[in-house]
Amino acid sequence: MIRPVRWYDYITINIYYFALTTRSQTISPLIIPLLVQQFVGDASKGSAVGTIRLWALMAAVLIQALMGMLSDRSTARWGRRRPFIVLGTFGELAVFTMIGFAAGLSGMTGYWVLFALYILSMLSSNTAHAATQGLIPDLVPEAMRGRFSGFKALLELPIPLIFVSFVMGKLVSKGNIWGALFALMAVLVVCMLLAMFVPEVPLEKSRFKLEWLPFGRLILMTAVFTVVILGMGALVKWFMGLPLGLTPVLAGVFTSITGILAMALAVAIGVLASLRIGIGKDVQYSPSFPWWVVNRLAFLVGSTNVATFLLFFLQERFASLRGEKAAGPAATITMFVGVFILLTALPSGWLADRLGKKSLVAAAGILATAGTAVIILIPAMTAIYVGGCMIGAGVGLFYSANWALGTEIVPREQAGRFLGLSNLAGAGAGAIGAYIGGPIADSLGYTTIMAIYGLLFFLSIFALLGISELRTVRQPAV
Repeated sequence: MIRPVRWYDYITINIYYFALTTRSQTISPLIIPLLVQQFVGDASKGSAVGTIRLWALMAAVLIQALMGMLSDRSTARWGRRRPFIVLGTFGELAVFTMIGFAAGLSGMTGYWVLFALYILSMLSSNTAHAATQGLIPDLVPEAMRGRFSGFKALLELPIPLIFVSFVMGKLVSKGNIWGALFALMAVLVVCMLLAMFVPEVPLEKSRFKLEWLPFGRLILMTAVFTVVILGMGALVKWFMGLPLGLTPVLAGVFTSITGILAMALAVAIGVLASLRIGIGKDVQYSPSFPWWVVNRLAFLVGSTNVATFLLFFLQERFASLRGEKAAGPAATITMFVGVFILLTALPSGWLADRLGKKSLVAAAGILATAGTAVIILIPAMTAIYVGGCMIGAGVGLFYSANWALGTEIVPREQAGRFLGLSNLAGAGAGAIGAYIGGPIADSLGYTTIMAIYGLLFFLSIFALLGISELRTVRQPAV
């Protein structure tokens, strides 16, 4: 940084994370599901949401990597990162305006227009996201990065979740899609303007040449991962179409087992294939790393997709919450999740030092599993709020402890290369759970798919058996 750190730098450097999460928690779990339901009807809405999620998330992986590479080498007068934040914001403003008009369409025409616009939104948001991620490494002294990262965590998870509950959820629940989109655009503009006060200095010359080989490897990785997900989704659809002559109960049981196996195989094969392409033989330097990625991906398949299909689940469970009326309770549950993420994420570092990171990650899996069970087994809104709090507490523990565990087990000299795969895991989670789970939900209902996600929370714990944690032995006080 070209001057001493000032108090407002904590805000300007991190504020755009508030915009990014507000956008993702408004568009993905509220607006997109409602519009898809409007366009395709109830019979195939799960499959339709899954298809959109798959292709949009794979596009997000690629564009974030590309824009990160370009912003690293930018010599623009405004600085390396700020021009990309501006470009991404204005792209989002244009896309959200078009989504507002697309909401007036009907049938498959509306669906395919929404499909294209959602992918364009992913391109715009990840242009800004990639640049925002570079601000702390660029500008913050190493001794202060922990404090800045802590402030980032607050603006990235609990605070925007609470904001979405009180503002966006109420607007969408009243059918005011345009109002929600305008509010979202206002958030993006305000956060962009505040980010312009970041004290960037333009580069006179790029520090290193643009290498396309790493991006080419990422394209290949993403293509292989997409093929794996498509293959597992096709397997589930094929099984569901078999004339087995089973009773509805047995057919549901076997379909659920097939779905769990397909998601587990997608996680395992996707991780192994990605590591083979992205890291190759160097994975031998961290034998625990593949199991860490499996644990992370399996847990995130559960947490990401519980949120994605929560609105449809509420519509199915409560007859009074038809259409957009489910958006309000869904946003309220999101608020409770955000509050409990905040409550557990803050002390989790202290707990991890004393109980061990693996123990905390295991506790997160158990807590999220139990929360999902409460949501499924007790048909009352109060129970769903309680279950949401339990899931939020598990997610808060997981995000802190799992990442700390990952930074501990990777080779220090290749930490960036290894941990870079975590973004593929995050995007893959949404794609696996939605694309494979959507058809199951259409056939068996959203209570069944929630149960499958709950089992994935639990199954993620078993990946910890392959991870060797480096525990620090505390010396007794003299």
